[in-house]
Amino acid sequence: MSRSLSIIVPLLLVAALAAGLLWLKPLDGLSAGTPPAEDVAIERVMLDAEGIHVWLRASGSQPVSLAQVQVDGAYWTFTQHPKGPISRLSSARLDIDYPWVDGDAHALTFVTGAGTTFDHEIAVARTTPKAGGNFWSLVLLGLIVGPIPVGIGLLFRPAIRGAGQTAIQFLLGLTIGLLAFLLIDTIEEGLESAEQAIGGLGASSLFWASAGLSLLGLMALGRRDGAPPEGLRLALFIAIGIGLHNLGEGLAIGASLSAGEVALASYLVMGFALHNVTEGVGIAVPLGAAAVGLPALAGLAAVAGVPAILGTLLGVSAYAPHLAALAFGIGAGAIAQVIIELTLQLSGRLGGQQGLLARGSVAGMAAGVAVMYVTSLVIQG
Repeated sequence: MSRSLSIIVPLLLVAALAAGLLWLKPLDGLSAGTPPAEDVAIERVMLDAEGIHVWLRASGSQPVSLAQVQVDGAYWTFTQHPKGPISRLSSARLDIDYPWVDGDAHALTFVTGAGTTFDHEIAVARTTPKAGGNFWSLVLLGLIVGPIPVGIGLLFRPAIRGAGQTAIQFLLGLTIGLLAFLLIDTIEEGLESAEQAIGGLGASSLFWASAGLSLLGLMALGRRDGAPPEGLRLALFIAIGIGLHNLGEGLAIGASLSAGEVALASYLVMGFALHNVTEGVGIAVPLGAAAVGLPALAGLAAVAGVPAILGTLLGVSAYAPHLAALAFGIGAGAIAQVIIELTLQLSGRLGGQQGLLARGSVAGMAAGVAVMYVTSLVIQG
């Protein structure tokens, strides 16, 4: 058998097997009489003068038909777009002409044609900001969270340039500690977003797969010339990792504003801004004593910070839990890649194992974790 046939024949057999399963449906007889499994995830709720608008996504073995909607225990009329049953993994928008009360809590219950109910609570009703009508306010919010604090952190570069060997060990350890805490935080936020998505999308698997591919892809890109990234290149990779994480943070802020959770969004803004100051320091450390101009520093701040603006706009207008999990997964892989490169640099260029386990290095790692932990307390309110 020729090489081309050895590839084509197995692929044709796989296609024939899949077509046969779809046509014969061998499990239909085993599931006869069993009510269809239904799953609905509420992805977004928006409040305005016209009422309550709900975006939901369906999953399960059969399309989901919404029969009734309850608001605060009373059945209410609604309009669905698009109309008809919601097919598996598809989404729909419900417009509920309900006179919600500013500042009050409202309980929503969705009843399917099969009698399954799904609940959602609006903790504090507030008019939802829109990306179009509040564009510049949201951009300013993203600037405060992303580029500005990262730029402030980069201002520590003059002090870092004159550091000695022991101080460099401490600063590299500090950066590893900062990023290690950020990696754990990214994984937690990614898995939390995955839990909010419907099971049919496999958001948890999507998170881990994107993290692994991001790690491998960036490792290959960073070593494409056979050498590990150093100096400005390494700083750029750190900025990319932080930027991808900031995209997820922006999504979280935008989603909180979209849900009317203004107090939570305020805590997120303060906490993420403090985080990004310390992360700006981490970007500056690999630059060492190299001559780097202001345009390059501004570029690094933009790479790390601008995704927070994009995330905030997307979070308000088109937030979806599985997409947030994907963003956090890519960010986790990018951060892990930088941690690996920094660890190798610390252990290799600065004295092998002794460089990694030197007092300055260990003290820096501990300090990095401590700083990130203290600033994270602000996020938790």
